[in-house]
Amino acid sequence: MFTGSLVAIVTPFRNGRVDERALGDLIEFQIVNGTDGIVPCGTTGESATLSHEEHDRVVAVTVETVRRRVPVIAGTGSNSTDEAITLTKHAKQAGADGALLITPYYNKPMQEGLFRHYKAVAESVDLPIVLYNIPGRTSVNMLPATVARLAAIRNIVAIKEGSGSLQQVSDLIQACGDRLTVLSGDDALTLPMMAVGAKGVITVTANIAPADMAALVDAFAAGKLAEAQRLHYKLSPLFNALFYETNPIPVKTALAMMGKIDGELRLPLSPMAAETREKLGHALKDYGLI
Repeated sequence: MFTGSLVAIVTPFRNGRVDERALGDLIEFQIVNGTDGIVPCGTTGESATLSHEEHDRVVAVTVETVRRRVPVIAGTGSNSTDEAITLTKHAKQAGADGALLITPYYNKPMQEGLFRHYKAVAESVDLPIVLYNIPGRTSVNMLPATVARLAAIRNIVAIKEGSGSLQQVSDLIQACGDRLTVLSGDDALTLPMMAVGAKGVITVTANIAPADMAALVDAFAAGKLAEAQRLHYKLSPLFNALFYETNPIPVKTALAMMGKIDGELRLPLSPMAAETREKLGHALKDYGLI
């Protein structure tokens, strides 16, 4: 259902408010450059510091701007199951095609708690659900056995897997088979993950290089391994540069350097240090983006 290069899009701010015009322009930039789906209100979209009103508005603006040209998968995760259900219900009402839900953070639930959390959301909202596992952000790793249990639920259709372990990805795909689509949650592992059965990526890098990220995924899917490898190595300096500091600090800084957004961040995220900002600028220049 959800495959290809799907962008985890930033939320542009100006003077403390969501910059809806800039968001619309970013979405058009993505679609014209071949991105296969838009994912608002994820980690890259600074969902943690959006008010509920802002969160709902960003999802609504994204759906309105996309106009069904590509799928919209709204970030609706929370460490409160009730809040996740509320956010997911709004995503459905707004017309999103699916919802991306991060594993509950800070609470550190056991595997049974993870299963019950996602089951409760899936049973409360008739919308395709994409699980999101990223232990480095949440301090909890959703294991393949738990994901396999969840894959039996009708509207749980995919997972964004960001554990960083190819062995876990392999075990996950082996456990779930065709019941669940696996998407990379780590841009640098997109090609290796697709080699063991993933069907695409939810990507940070596509914010600044959408055409090449889409081309990488498309090349592998078409059996053009050499072209996919070429694009992987071409993109590799960006994969590194966009994580010089905590995401989304570098990618928003990059978009500001490219003249696409103001670059404003919300505390507790702070502007890039001078040294890493300079290194990021060199990477963008070498790539031809500025």
